[in-house]
Amino acid sequence: MAHPIMFDQADPLLGRLRGLALNFPDAAEKISHGHPAFFTTKVFAYYGGSVKIDGAYQRHEQSALILIEPAEREALLEDDRCYLPAYLGASGWIGLDLTDDTDWTEVEELLDASYRRTAGPRRVAALDSRRR
Repeated sequence: MAHPIMFDQADPLLGRLRGLALNFPDAAEKISHGHPAFFTTKVFAYYGGSVKIDGAYQRHEQSALILIEPAEREALLEDDRCYLPAYLGASGWIGLDLTDDTDWTEVEELLDASYRRTAGPRRVAALDSRRR
């Protein structure tokens, strides 16, 4: 059974995240478990997540899930905008709630960090050559 779609294609926050994520070398988008997932060979970001509280899931529909270095992850978990997502949190992922007031420069930096952890050396070199 396929997962139901758990996002609004017209969501402007998804549009902003999509624009940033698809700007990375060879980045593409697919639907994974009902959410947009941005990937090369491996996923480097998801849109939308949840946390499990007392056996029930609390959805964070407008959030970015990213995979960052452990030290940075621990610092971000002290921020009220961040959460440990169900299922993926145990593998090092973190969720960042997005709003109209989001610092999109910060989001782009976090996407960059996640991309670098998942994309492989050839793609990271391509990214670095773009930014010189």
